Amino acid sequence: MADEPITDENGSPGPPGGDSVEAAEAAGVAAAVAFDRAGLVPAIAQQHDTGEVLMMAWMNREALAETLRTGRVCYWSRSRGRLWRKGETSGQVQRLVELRVDCDGDTLLLLVDQIGVACHTGRRNCFFRAVRGGGGALVEIAAPEITPEALYGEPRDGEAGGG
Repeated sequence: MADEPITDENGSPGPPGGDSVEAAEAAGVAAAVAFDRAGLVPAIAQQHDTGEVLMMAWMNREALAETLRTGRVCYWSRSRGRLWRKGETSGQVQRLVELRVDCDGDTLLLLVDQIGVACHTGRRNCFFRAVRGGGGALVEIAAPEITPEALYGEPRDGEAGGG
């Protein structure tokens, strides 16, 4: 089994050079990650060239392995109960530039090249509300760059973890 080529969910070959060495490297990374009881680990996406924090999502072993194998970021959608390939419905793709594992192994930092907006609300990032003022008021600090309808073709009603 170790010599079988890596394939995607459709049985297509992985990228050139995809082989058991790549699978072993992904397994080595996964061994350094402290997945929680549900088999998940938080993954923070950050724009590689600006440092802008884009979003936080969850990864399981399969999402981590696919991300390392393909270079396209894949998460685990808790609401859908399946893999979520960022941009699969919206076209707003994340390409992995570098993956970092924190000191405890319980959080991942994905340095990405974000194509389009990162948030399902149509904003560049998911952190568009801030606590401002002495009263702790939560205010919107960034407007949508595109409507959710334009991204997905239909209203999303606040569904987290969009395309």
